[in-house]
Amino acid sequence: MNTISRVARVAATLTIGLGALAACGANDDDSGDDGGGGDKEKTIALLLPETKTTRYESFDKPLFEAKVKDVCDKCKVDYLNADQDASKQQQQAQSAITNGANVLVLDPVDGKAATTIVKSAQSSKVPVIAYDRFIEGADYYVSFDNERVGQFQAEALVKATGDEGDILMLNGSPTDPNAAQFKKGAHSVLDKSNLKIVAEYDNPDWSPDNAQKFTSSQFNKIEPQELAGVYAANDGQAGGVFAAFKSAGVTKIPPITGQDAELAAIQRIIAGDQYMTVYKPIRREAEKAAELATDLANGVDIAGFEDVDGVASFILDPIVVEKDNIKDTIVKDEFYSVEDICTPEYADACKAAGLS
Repeated sequence: MNTISRVARVAATLTIGLGALAACGANDDDSGDDGGGGDKEKTIALLLPETKTTRYESFDKPLFEAKVKDVCDKCKVDYLNADQDASKQQQQAQSAITNGANVLVLDPVDGKAATTIVKSAQSSKVPVIAYDRFIEGADYYVSFDNERVGQFQAEALVKATGDEGDILMLNGSPTDPNAAQFKKGAHSVLDKSNLKIVAEYDNPDWSPDNAQKFTSSQFNKIEPQELAGVYAANDGQAGGVFAAFKSAGVTKIPPITGQDAELAAIQRIIAGDQYMTVYKPIRREAEKAAELATDLANGVDIAGFEDVDGVASFILDPIVVEKDNIKDTIVKDEFYSVEDICTPEYADACKAAGLS
């Protein structure tokens, strides 16, 4: 069976299954119809992977919850964070299913291990939305074009270095399916360039501390000022790389990439201490997932998806952010205000960048 057929089958199965449940989700036997799929409250379990990356607590969670509240007054969100522990996430998911969740929105700690969660949920007729990170066999997937993210980062590094010199490469966690996609996208550019990767590191939990330690350890093999640049897969690691250079006494920081548009990263970009980040408009991702989850909970037919490895998917476009387009991207989208970015420490740099 080809992937398109498989998606059609999944969509049909969900429609039939949810219809048989009177549009009330798993464990809901209220068949009343108020235009929202019954009178009983619907529960959407939001399972996020960790807290070290600031986006989850600061953006994904509140944006998702706000959208659910806005579009479904009889829906509630059960929020759970696994703290980078795959076993804990397994337990949280099972508890949510047992307690009657109508939909799981799952950003997995370990994409491969999460297939067990998917199977358990589906056996209880609870659809699973893979959020941000792909999960094989999930019912739906909402994310960004992750290979393109890696390509954007690598292309920026090639441009910033003039396509020559030695670089370090810091990737994400080996258990994170997105990290593999970022890495693949980056290598598709770097491997064709004239840049030489002198050391490469897959960071077990995206830890900024690990990134700093790894970078510092490389200074025993190569003088930090001799590095042309650093590929860092996200802003947390970029912060660790920057700290390593500062601790080594380097005053002219080489180009460093990033991802997630964290506030500290935007400030580093303004100050010239980080070259770029990739902004993934989290509001659009969180709100799309929230709309999809409430539609599934209320038995609404889903349309407009594309196929990604057999999973019905909604894929959004990432955006490159450098110093000269912060105002037209991050600020325009109200992701951060000028006041958020331009604290007294960065006032002069902001003025020079046209943000004051």
